[in-house]
Amino acid sequence: MLAHARRTLEHDPEAARAYLDRLEALLTVNDPAVDSILLPAMPPDVLDRRMIKGGLASWQIRRVAEHVEAWLAGPVTVETLAEIVRLSTGHFCRAFKVSVGETPHNFLIRRRVRRAQSLMLRTRDPLSQIAITCGLTDQAHLTRLFRRRVGETPLNWRRNWAHLSSSSVAHV
Repeated sequence: MLAHARRTLEHDPEAARAYLDRLEALLTVNDPAVDSILLPAMPPDVLDRRMIKGGLASWQIRRVAEHVEAWLAGPVTVETLAEIVRLSTGHFCRAFKVSVGETPHNFLIRRRVRRAQSLMLRTRDPLSQIAITCGLTDQAHLTRLFRRRVGETPLNWRRNWAHLSSSSVAHV
C-alpha cells in the first residue's frame, strides 16, 4: 500500500493521500480481541529484565522500539539502532539481549510478524502485499518467518482467525 502511494504521489496526490490515510487507519486501530491473538510486541519477561545490570535504559528500549515500528516497512540495521541509543554495535547487541531477552534481529522479526498478523485481520490484502508492507522480500519470506514464530502458515492462521477479522476490519 505504501508503495502504491509512493508511485501515485506525482501524478495523483489525492489518490496517494487516500492510500496513506487508509494505511494510517489500519495501523492505528486498537482492538483488545485482536491484540490478544497477536504475537506479543515484546518477549513476555521483558519487564522482569529492566533492572538487570548491563542492559539498556528504558529510554533506549523505547527509542529502539519506536524506530523499529516507524521503519518496519523498510530496512532496519543494527548499526542504525545502536546509533540511535549512542552505543557501539557490539555493546548495543549485548545490552539489548540482556534487556529484551532476544537479539535485535529477532525483535525486528517479532514486530514484522505481529504487523503481518494485524494486517491479515484488518485488511483483505493479499499475503504478498502484506509481506512487502512489513518489510519482507516476498510472500515466501513471510511464510517462513511466520511459520517459525506462530507455528502455522499465514494463510492457515488467517483462515483460523477470520471470524475476528469480519468484525475488526477497518472499512476505509
